[in-house]
Amino acid sequence: MTTNEPAGGERDRAEAVEPVGRHRVVAVVGTGTMGQGIAQVALVAGHPVRLYDSAPGRAEEAVAALAARLDRLVEKGRLDAGAREAAVGRLHAAGELAELADAALVAEAIVEDLAVKRRLFADLEEVVGDDTVLATNTSSLSVTAIAGGLRLPGRFVGLHFFNPAPLLPLVEVVSGFATDPDAATRAYGTVKGWGKTPVRCADTPGFIVNRVARPFYAEALRVHEEGGADPATIDAALRESGGFRMGPFELTDLIGQDVNEAVTRSVWDSFHQDPKFTPSLAQRRLVESGRLGRKTGHGWFSYAEGAERPEPHTAPPAKAPEGILVRGDLGPAEPLVGLFEEAGIKVRRKKGNGLVKLPGGVRLVLADGESSFEYGHEEIVHFDLAHDYARASRIVLSTREGIAPDALAEAVGLFQALGKQVSVIGDVPGMIVARTVAMLADLAADAVDRGVATAEDVDTAMRLGVNYPAGPLEWAGTFGHRRACSLLGALHERYPTGRYAPSVGLVRRGYAEEGRESR
Repeated sequence: MTTNEPAGGERDRAEAVEPVGRHRVVAVVGTGTMGQGIAQVALVAGHPVRLYDSAPGRAEEAVAALAARLDRLVEKGRLDAGAREAAVGRLHAAGELAELADAALVAEAIVEDLAVKRRLFADLEEVVGDDTVLATNTSSLSVTAIAGGLRLPGRFVGLHFFNPAPLLPLVEVVSGFATDPDAATRAYGTVKGWGKTPVRCADTPGFIVNRVARPFYAEALRVHEEGGADPATIDAALRESGGFRMGPFELTDLIGQDVNEAVTRSVWDSFHQDPKFTPSLAQRRLVESGRLGRKTGHGWFSYAEGAERPEPHTAPPAKAPEGILVRGDLGPAEPLVGLFEEAGIKVRRKKGNGLVKLPGGVRLVLADGESSFEYGHEEIVHFDLAHDYARASRIVLSTREGIAPDALAEAVGLFQALGKQVSVIGDVPGMIVARTVAMLADLAADAVDRGVATAEDVDTAMRLGVNYPAGPLEWAGTFGHRRACSLLGALHERYPTGRYAPSVGLVRRGYAEEGRESR
């Protein structure tokens, strides 16, 4: 069962440390979209809120904008008119930092510039009391570095909200090197009291979400760069088979190619250019060309008026075989056997090494990190992983060039008989969904083993922060840690750069899994 509650002694401490009471002032410095969002969350939770911005008049404008937001909540029936009046009465603009002196919590949401943030908090420390919690909403800078010049760095934490802050539930509570555990616990309890779902995190590049999420973008870009499939087909595979809310190409167009690439490059540089985080040359060229996504009217896709979105490559209708032979257990693809039977396809079972044999001789193998041509003269077609084969609307196949058309058509027809659309991509080791899930699990396991966060908090962060259909470690348990290690090991043999070398954390889980199965 996934929980965000601390365990053991940490739970006792959490119960002993009081969150910031609702009668206490919460101050927000920076009145952009994120600053206003954080202020709205604290305000609706019942706190007196003070807004400060160094630009003259901005704080007053933000107060007016927040009042208008509350009006819209009343119109939608999500806030009582009386509660709206009370909230507006607790909201004030501050003309100077000195007006934040009695704040119990100050949250900063200003420009992502280390020197600017350090100056701000040094100035705040001269104003507020020693028991005031100071928090940064940074998404890319080191919490430890921001607090480095403070007199009392122990009361400094990261509170990384996700945009839009009033709607998205996740908050990463980040402890810097010098953060006092009581300060982190107080911040955790406070945002939990605001109705958010906090997760604890050590100060590491990208924290949890932006660290663990890199393969979702990187593997899609890699498949595209290798000519395995076009962006529309890769997006469709991850949406319609993988169960992700959006594909990586459409998502980066929404985020902004420059923003997404900058985060990737920042994490890569922060990890001393670890090959697991290597940025994409294709994305760099897109940024250099000025095609930044929706905001410029063109990214991977065109957003010009009347422009048609490219469709994913979908195989034409083909005849399904009357019967198939299933050798051994198909692992995470085992649910397909029942689906084949429900579709009226006769299934014979024999012992073996986990594959499906078609009447024409084709062998269907779940993506394993190898290319189809490596099987020699055997007619091999790989099929990709799905989060839920019953609910998936698309199945992706991969095979070598030169396979007999009739043999490929038989494989296509088999999955079409289940009511699925079928995409056939190039002979890409690990395919799309399987290699993405394996890499997500690898980075998640590594983060847990390095003490960045608990497994439960990593999975919670990825489900709530980026809407993954399952936490990567939860999914790895279904896919199989040993299978994930094997797939990454095979990729590592074919791309010996270190990018796909399985982490010690994932390997350890694979051995533990093997031990449980052998008992």
